Amino acid sequence: MTLRPTEPSDAAALAGIYADAVLHGLGTFEETPPPPEEMEARRAGVARFGLPHLVAEREGRVLGFAYASPFRLRAAYRYAAEDTVYVHPDAKGRGVGRELLAGVIEGCTRAGLRQLVALVGDSGNAPSIQLHEALGFERAGVLPALGFKHGRWVDVVWLRRALNGGDVTPPDSAGLDTALL
Repeated sequence: MTLRPTEPSDAAALAGIYADAVLHGLGTFEETPPPPEEMEARRAGVARFGLPHLVAEREGRVLGFAYASPFRLRAAYRYAAEDTVYVHPDAKGRGVGRELLAGVIEGCTRAGLRQLVALVGDSGNAPSIQLHEALGFERAGVLPALGFKHGRWVDVVWLRRALNGGDVTPPDSAGLDTALL
């Protein structure tokens, strides 16, 4: 398995993987799968910040994707990003998500960020919560019944991971380009 930055030609594979999560999972609160064109627009939007947007592939087949995006579009949040990880149903439980998330953490660390946040849909989403905790994330809280999907109320579990010293010292980089925020 190899990790590499996503490219515009990955849009259909990203859309296919994400569509499964939208239609069958609770990790995203989106309810209608976006087409490849929208997935490419989203990918390009993340790329403008210089944050990691990666695919894992084996023998030319995309097994999953992960990326970091600005946590919120306000200058004060320029040292924080939110991670996203999706794995093809056939590749789950095989270390794909772990490799992807590790790549995102590395890219955000290189970018000088101080906090990486995960918002996991569904308190019962043990695989995602355990993945994040295994890579150094700590639970920061739960927002109960924040979304309604598949006929039930769904919690959001907040996790965070400090990068580059977190909040122990003042930042030593400019963070994300505030002109883009």
